[in-house]
Amino acid sequence: MNNYNPDYYDQDTTAGGGMFAIDAIASERAAFIRKTYMHLFGAIMAFMGLEFILFSNDALVNGMMQAIGGNWWLVLIAFMAASWIASSMASSARSLGTQYAGLGLYIVAEALIFVPILWFATQFSNPTVIPVAAIITLCIFGGLTAYVFVTGADFSFLGGFLTVAMLAAIGIAIGASLFGFSLGILFAGAMVLLLSGYILYDTSNVLHHYSTDQYVSASLALFASVATLFWYVLRIVMMFTSED
Repeated sequence: MNNYNPDYYDQDTTAGGGMFAIDAIASERAAFIRKTYMHLFGAIMAFMGLEFILFSNDALVNGMMQAIGGNWWLVLIAFMAASWIASSMASSARSLGTQYAGLGLYIVAEALIFVPILWFATQFSNPTVIPVAAIITLCIFGGLTAYVFVTGADFSFLGGFLTVAMLAAIGIAIGASLFGFSLGILFAGAMVLLLSGYILYDTSNVLHHYSTDQYVSASLALFASVATLFWYVLRIVMMFTSED
């Protein structure tokens, strides 16, 4: 899950002590934004490549599915742990190397975490569900990103609400796993709305609250939101497909 929060107010904690992008000259700000989204694109490509490699090994995939069984709360905990460790590494790092290590760790963790839902999508659903979910996710992300960049709005005020809402969602998901009730499409829809809020929050942070040398950290925050959004969009598409 996305729990990434950059340190907004102490520039000395940034990777190299650079100025915030909003205060930089136009060329430096543009270079920072370009690097951020190039790294986001690279992270998505690396994620897709790892999934291709993983699904090329049937024994590995079958072993992971047997280990998880019906315990989806294990996947939820893995989501939380991977996000916390990777984002902590990237946000507090003074070196680009450590930021890259955090991003790489998160990509690998997400690739492993996504194996169960992608396996179910390929085995029990219409073969179009994954590309359809990817297109929907891209449209949501693209639309929200465009809105932030066009308006220049600062959504950092959403940080506290998003954190509380995510913790509540995690509590509900764990409760559902422990007591055996289904969360259903309403919960997945609520999570899509919550992750949309995170995308607004993260994108506005790219404009207003990262230093110009934190493009790796910024890309990690965006990737975390996009990956989790895709997870829940895919679940919704699978639910609709299974009802047909």
